[in-house]
Amino acid sequence: LALPPGQGPHQVGCTDVMVGHTRQGLFLRLFYPCVPGAGAAGPLWIPRSEYCGGLADVTLGRRWCSALLGIAIGSCKVPVSWNAPLKPHSSGYPVIIFSHGLGTFRTLYSSICTELASRGLVVAALEHRDRSAATTYFCTAEAGTEEWIPFQRVPPGQKEFYFRNKQVHQRAQECVRALRLLQDIAGGTSVPNVLHQGWDLSVLKDNLDLTKVAVMGHSFGGVTAVLALVKEPSLRCAVALDAWMFPLENLMYPEVPKPVLFINTEKFQTPESIAKMKRLSSRNSQTRIVTVLGTVQEDQTDFAFLPGKLFSLLFGKGSTLDPHKALAITSRAALAFLQRHLQLEEEFGRWDELLEGVGDSVAPGAPLGRSRL
Repeated sequence: LALPPGQGPHQVGCTDVMVGHTRQGLFLRLFYPCVPGAGAAGPLWIPRSEYCGGLADVTLGRRWCSALLGIAIGSCKVPVSWNAPLKPHSSGYPVIIFSHGLGTFRTLYSSICTELASRGLVVAALEHRDRSAATTYFCTAEAGTEEWIPFQRVPPGQKEFYFRNKQVHQRAQECVRALRLLQDIAGGTSVPNVLHQGWDLSVLKDNLDLTKVAVMGHSFGGVTAVLALVKEPSLRCAVALDAWMFPLENLMYPEVPKPVLFINTEKFQTPESIAKMKRLSSRNSQTRIVTVLGTVQEDQTDFAFLPGKLFSLLFGKGSTLDPHKALAITSRAALAFLQRHLQLEEEFGRWDELLEGVGDSVAPGAPLGRSRL
C-alpha cells in the first residue's frame, strides 16, 4: 500500500481525539494543515492489530485471517505528520465532518481526508460506535482499560431497514456531536483528550471558521451525511460519496434543506437508489449527481491503493480507472462544490465543470438528464 500525499499547498498533520469514558463519547481522527517540517513520521494506516481482526471478519468472514492481513498491510503508514503543530489561520479553517462506511473505521479514508486538509480544510473523521465500524473502542474511567465494540451484522429475524435506520440516526447524531465538540473548543471550553496524545486541542480555538462547516461520508456514511443536514441547521451542505440510500426513511426526503453533492461510482448504485437521489435533486436546484466512470465503490476508500492481487482477494474485481485519477476527480468535484456553498477563500472554481459532469471520466447525473446509470 502506498497512499498518496496531499496535492494542495499545505502540509498535513493528524492526531486522534477521544472524548468521554463511555460509548456515548466521541472518537475521531483530525486532519489539518500543519507547520511545515514539524511533527513525527506518519502514523500507521491500521492503528491497532484489533482493526485487522475486524477487517478480516467483515471482508473475508474469517477473523483468523487477521494475522495474515496484519503482515500484508500492518506496517503501512499515512503520509502525514503525526501530532504536528497546527498551522495558524487568522480567519479560521473551514471544517468537514467525515462519516465512514459500513465495516470500516476512521483511518480508511486517509487519502481523501489528507487531500482536503492539504487544500486548507480541517477534517474530523469520526469512528462510529453504532456497531457499523469493523471494530472500535473506548477507554473506560478505570485507568488503562478499554472496551471494544465489535461489528454487528443484522440479527436473524430482524428486517435490515429497521436495523440500519436506527444506526444511521445514531451516526448522524454523532456527526452533530462532533460539531458541538468543535464549537465548545472554539468557545474556550477545556476539552480533555482521553488518549493523552500531547496535542493541545485548545490550539483550535482561534483557527476554525465554524460558519463554514460541511458534512461528508462514504456509502453508509454518505446517507449519514444527508441525514445530518436534517438534524443540524448549521451544516451548510453535504458531499455523499456513493451514498447507500437504503436506510433513510421516506419521510426524511422532504426535510433535507441544504444542497448535496452525490459522487457515485459506476458499479455500485441501483435504479432505486438513484431515484431517491433524484427526489432530493428535484427539491434543491443546487444538489448535483455525478458518476465517476470505470470505478467501483472501494475506489473512494484507501483500499483503491492496495496492490491488485490483495484488492481482488478482499473485494473482487477492481476498477478500470487509475486510483490516483479517481481520487483527483472526487476531491476536485468536492472542492468545487464546497467552494460554492462554504464560500471558500481558495479558488476552486476552475473545477466547476466536474460538478456538471464534463470530463473524460465523469458522467453527469440525473439533474442534467444524461445519467450513465
